[in-house]
This record gives sequence, C-alpha cells and structure tokens, in this order.
Amino acid sequence: MAVSKTDFVRGLQCEKMLWLDAHNPELKIIPPEVQARLDAGNDFGDNAMGIFGPFVETTTLKEDGRLDFAAMLEKTKALIESGEEVICEAAFSWYGNYCAADILRKVGDGYVLYEVKNTYAARQEFITDLGFQRLILRKCGIPLLASKLLLRGDTPPENYPADPYESTNEYLESNGFRYKITDVSKEAKRVEWTASQRVFELGKIKKKEACMPDISVGEQCEKPYRCWYYEHCHKE
Repeated sequence: MAVSKTDFVRGLQCEKMLWLDAHNPELKIIPPEVQARLDAGNDFGDNAMGIFGPFVETTTLKEDGRLDFAAMLEKTKALIESGEEVICEAAFSWYGNYCAADILRKVGDGYVLYEVKNTYAARQEFITDLGFQRLILRKCGIPLLASKLLLRGDTPPENYPADPYESTNEYLESNGFRYKITDVSKEAKRVEWTASQRVFELGKIKKKEACMPDISVGEQCEKPYRCWYYEHCHKE
C-alpha cells in the first residue's frame, strides 16, 4: 500500500498509529483546539503560496470532495515540462508512494523545495516531512538545490524556545505577512536516507488489514504530538 508524507511522519512516531489511520480511522479523536490549529495551518499555507510571486496550484478535487491525485500528478508533470517557476501542491509519485510539495520553486536549472508550517521555529518532525519529500522528488528526477522550511516570521510569544537556526534565517514579507525561511537541506538529506530504508516497510505495515502492530503505550504516544488514538490505546 502506498505511503504519503503524512503516513511516513506518523509511521515513524508509531507504526500502530499508521495502521489505525489505514484501517480504523473512526477511532481517532481530534481535540477542538488541535483542529483549530490544523485549520489555522491550512490558512497560513494558502497565504504563503504567493510569497515568490505568481504561482500555479495543482490541487484538484473529485466529485466527492477528495483529492484527485492522478489529476494533480498530470498537472504537475505538464507544469514541470513547461518550465513553470512556482508550483504549489506539486504532486509526485514513486512506486505508488506520493507527496504534494507545498511550494516548488524553479531556480536556474534546479528547484528549491519548501515545506510551510504555521509556527516560529524548525522542529524535527518538519525535517522528517521534508526528507520524505526529497526522496520522492529526487526519484522522480527533480534536481533539488535545497530543502527549506517556510515559517512564521513575526515575533514569537514570550518564553518561546530559542530558534537554533536564527543566525542563518532569511525573512520575507508578502501580502502583509512576515515569513521566515530556514534552510535544513543537510538535515533533510539525512532523513532522505532513512526514508529510502523505511518507506516500503511502512507500506507493508499499512497494508496488513488483519495484523495491527503490537505496540505498548509509551513515550511515542505524546511525542512529537499527542496521538489521536491516545484514548483508544489507553482505555485499559
């Protein structure tokens, strides 16, 4: 079964979470405050699309409202071939494993990959996300020059953890918003190797309908995020 970038990040946190996503998603409980953050993240991502000027978005929906990934793949391929400079939600697939890059920007003969996050500093799970995308894009023949995070550039709340990349960050303003760009190419490249080793294993776990991973509750239930199946797994 195919693995997406979300599957990969969640599967590394807990293989049981990945399996439940595939076979018993009705058991998940998303707290209202978490859903609010997810919605705010989507809005932030929509606003960030124009940060580099004119862009083309590939997002395509089926009649039932689900993403039409096949159509997005075709659109992305055509845009790459025509030399489009900025593609949002650029879709790629390698052996069925797939991702949609938030922003793919053409620079010279190569591309810079951006993952957009509505927060103030880089975190490992964001870099994990980028590492998976690097694997898929490079296997699809995309010459990547850099992998970067596009974050909030306004002043963080008081006592917010220090940003380890602060000295190397770039800042841009667009549509009344201030953005911070963090280059994590080296870190994402290391995760790319991990992705190449784990992606098919995670796909097999996701596919086994009658074989939920036997994983005890533990630290992974809350790191880096509180699992949406927390109540289900802790009920006993």
